[in-house]
Amino acid sequence: MLRQGLDVRIGQSLSMTPQLQQAIRMLQLSSIELQEEIQQALEENPLLQLSDDDYSPTEISAEKNADDEAVTEQLAPDSGNNLATEIPAEMNIDAEWSDTYDVRTPRATADTDNQSFLENQTGSTDNSLQDHLLWQVNMSHLSALDKHIAAVIIQSLDPAGYLPEELEEILHGLQDEHDPLLELDDVQAVLTFVQHLDPVGVAARNLRECLLLQLQQLKPQTTLHLKAIELVNKQLDLLEKRNYKEIARRLKISQNTLEAIISLLRTLQPKPGNAFASTANDYITPDVFVRKLHGQWFVTLNGKITPDISVNQTYAALADQVKDRTDKLYFKENLQQARWLIRSVESRNHTIINVAKAIVQRQQAFMQYGEQAMKPMILRDIAEELEMHESTISRVTTNKYIHTPRGVFEFKYFFSSQLETDTGNRCSSTAIRAMIKQLISGENPASPLSDNKLTELLKEQGINVARRTVAKYREAISIPPSHERRTMVANQETHSLAFSAD
Repeated sequence: MLRQGLDVRIGQSLSMTPQLQQAIRMLQLSSIELQEEIQQALEENPLLQLSDDDYSPTEISAEKNADDEAVTEQLAPDSGNNLATEIPAEMNIDAEWSDTYDVRTPRATADTDNQSFLENQTGSTDNSLQDHLLWQVNMSHLSALDKHIAAVIIQSLDPAGYLPEELEEILHGLQDEHDPLLELDDVQAVLTFVQHLDPVGVAARNLRECLLLQLQQLKPQTTLHLKAIELVNKQLDLLEKRNYKEIARRLKISQNTLEAIISLLRTLQPKPGNAFASTANDYITPDVFVRKLHGQWFVTLNGKITPDISVNQTYAALADQVKDRTDKLYFKENLQQARWLIRSVESRNHTIINVAKAIVQRQQAFMQYGEQAMKPMILRDIAEELEMHESTISRVTTNKYIHTPRGVFEFKYFFSSQLETDTGNRCSSTAIRAMIKQLISGENPASPLSDNKLTELLKEQGINVARRTVAKYREAISIPPSHERRTMVANQETHSLAFSAD
């Protein structure tokens, strides 16, 4: 028989305060996302304003010293506003902002209606490949039907400039839409016309056809050109494998002739559409700078990426003067949100500079000598040193960049696994990859180093690593195996031309 009753149970649950949620949100934002977040807050909150004084970054020495406490105080100054709930220094809640808030994606608009005749005529890289080809078709003397066929073919091209669709499929679409009496020969004739437009080789069905189209338009057609055409037409698979001896045997040519043919092929463009690819330049703004001064490494916060915000004291004073309950609540809520945002930004800057300082302390050898001096380091090392949770360190090191004398690197770049050496020391996997890269860069191109040989050379330097590990590291830095690196011409770049349409 069921009975109704009340039970009292005592338990613990973990909840995230709005302040902590906002602090976590700020911590995992990139510099650009942070600027967008602050800009949106400035537009929505009248009690938030940009400070009159420019934000001045604070330099922190990478060496521990007795002034650390004073420096920390200078980095994260008290805003003068007491929060109801303080944001803890260690944010060990592994939660995503998207679990609580909607993630906004900025809309992008583009006006492509007005393109001048001059841009088309000069073949500006702002125009797409299709625009460039259609302009040439419209300037030709083709009939209206042929121009329509050419337009269909051009619109079917992929970004590399190849025609992935079969002509039969294009023909069926044209017959259903335009002329049922249209034949395949008509489409083939227009395709031939398109293939000879600029850039030459466009609308090819495969790599072989693309290279042949470019070779056939070279003038004059010397014996070398004819042999290159024969190589591409019949021995392209061997060329992809770099089996030069077999190519020379089948074509009955000397090594010098084969070298000249390969040099000629390197001047061709295997992907004609790449010249018109719209590639946006991605610029990285570092969050911190590292420099050496008087023999000591200093970490500087990049103040330009974090606007200095403060509470508008004029509006804040009105909060105690307004009588209307609704207005008073409005001022109170916005004042609280402004204080939370300021404290969250300060906490973010403080955490980033501390993590950067700890990284530089451990990786001073890298700053001085480069990748081969990189020390092994994992998130737990920094977390234990700063008494923070690993999830906090993970957020700080994601999409945050540090400017060093060696270049600009993401924080995560400095974290790598370790391997034991004969001397009992630890070696970073990043350092091992740098050693492999250096060994390969100094190899004989005619007799490249195999993975077994690389393993032996590393052991001679006291690093015991398995052959499969060497192969994994070699692949990680995009270096092909030895048989693919073999080349007949020592003074030529091995990878100048990638004979692949992918």
